[in-house]
Amino acid sequence: MNHGRPQPPTPTGGKPVSHAPADEEQRLRALGYRPVLARRMNGFGNFAISFSVISVLSGCMTLYGFGLGTGGPAVMLWGWAGVGLFVLFVGMALAEVTSAYPTSGALYYMADRLGGRRWGWYTGWLNLLGLLGAIAGIDYGAALFTGAFLNLQWGFVPTPGRTMLIFLVILLLHATLNLFGVRLVSVLNSISVWWHLAGVAAIVGALALVPDHHQSPSFVFTHFVNDTGWDSPLYVAAIGLLLAQYTFSGYDASAHLSEETSGASVAAARGIVRAIWVSWIAGFALLAGLTFAIQDYAGTRDSATGVPPAQILLDALGTGGATALLLVVIVAQLFCGNAEVAAASRMVFAFSRDGALPGSRLWRKVSDRTRTPVAAVWLSVAAAGVLALPSLWSATAYGAVTAINVIGITPAYAIPVLLRLRAGDRFERGPWHLGRWSRPVGWVAVGWVACVTVLFCLPQASPVTADSMNYAVVALAAVLLLATVWWYAAKDRYATPRLPHPSAEFERRDTEDAALGE
Repeated sequence: MNHGRPQPPTPTGGKPVSHAPADEEQRLRALGYRPVLARRMNGFGNFAISFSVISVLSGCMTLYGFGLGTGGPAVMLWGWAGVGLFVLFVGMALAEVTSAYPTSGALYYMADRLGGRRWGWYTGWLNLLGLLGAIAGIDYGAALFTGAFLNLQWGFVPTPGRTMLIFLVILLLHATLNLFGVRLVSVLNSISVWWHLAGVAAIVGALALVPDHHQSPSFVFTHFVNDTGWDSPLYVAAIGLLLAQYTFSGYDASAHLSEETSGASVAAARGIVRAIWVSWIAGFALLAGLTFAIQDYAGTRDSATGVPPAQILLDALGTGGATALLLVVIVAQLFCGNAEVAAASRMVFAFSRDGALPGSRLWRKVSDRTRTPVAAVWLSVAAAGVLALPSLWSATAYGAVTAINVIGITPAYAIPVLLRLRAGDRFERGPWHLGRWSRPVGWVAVGWVACVTVLFCLPQASPVTADSMNYAVVALAAVLLLATVWWYAAKDRYATPRLPHPSAEFERRDTEDAALGE
């Protein structure tokens, strides 16, 4: 019997072996964990959650205004194409490690297994920061678009206070939906895939057919704009990549839901890669469609709605068309935020299961009825709400939240890949792997992540003031400091299972929590 053991490599890199996959519940036990979550998600649902979290109708639309001033059309379009390619390398490298270690802990469990407890500890905290920042960024973006929709429809004035109230209502909605169990989450994500694809097609089609005036291809692919205050075009183009890199994040959701996915050793890996390349194509079409349809560049950038894409739709299609398509975008953003809450709550659950968080005994509890980590869901949305609070006082705070997402989660993607490369032949591949391309793909992925991690710590506007400072580096330093301090308080409690048998600490904790729902 070879249940739960990684399979030997195949000559067809990136493809599963031909025989039937091992039983995933037994495989999870072999990795040291007792199954407590409901395995009710299929392969399409697993792809759908990462595709929903990437959400081109959320990331591209929300940060489009940022892109208008940091490089303009040229950086948005070519930056999307280039960043998407490099992210595909990162996704393929991460998918290979996910196939070997399909657990809810995902990135930190991989790092712990391949590099040791400290690697797992810091990877987990970075991943957690990124996931919580993503919830805040996605749902606050949805609140901004909802305010713009209400403004077009009823003259609603989206003040910071009102936007924050809408944001809190959205967080509450997502928490409630996630309490019903993973089956509902899976159904909503599956609907989300078709909603996103149809939405992109509707927006691009309407913007291509209805307006009498379109920008030239030269404008769309070569026009450069610098409203940052920095003199260097290269520097501006580099920070302008945030639009694409922010959007291309969250695909670790497939890994975090692996304990709830059938055939996860293959399905979760495939879900990561498919979500990236489908989003890559759809996002490029969306950005091109929007940019071709710009009627007034300055008016779009300084839109009274507070949302430049809404102004493009308004100028090109009129109030009725703009309102209808804006509603399509808002629904897509709601799907995205709901999927991100699911992913973040599983990370909270898994990290607590291994004793890493303050109050871990509470956050790792699972409902007997829905087999959902209820407390972890509430903690995730509450933390996201706190992260977005500075938006009440600072117009730049939303950009800081999106940067927190990128600066936290992007390094966490590369750490397991780097450790896998360092492990060499000691790494036992899962049934989905890259074959002889594993090392070159992995090194490209690590190099790209190192590059963008530095870029996104840089200030985005000049002169650098309290309002214009890039607080991502502060957030990164704060979480690393918190993780270091908490390490000395929790290192005796934090433990992933030691293979081939769980550690004594894990066995003690497993006995204490024989029924996690109690």
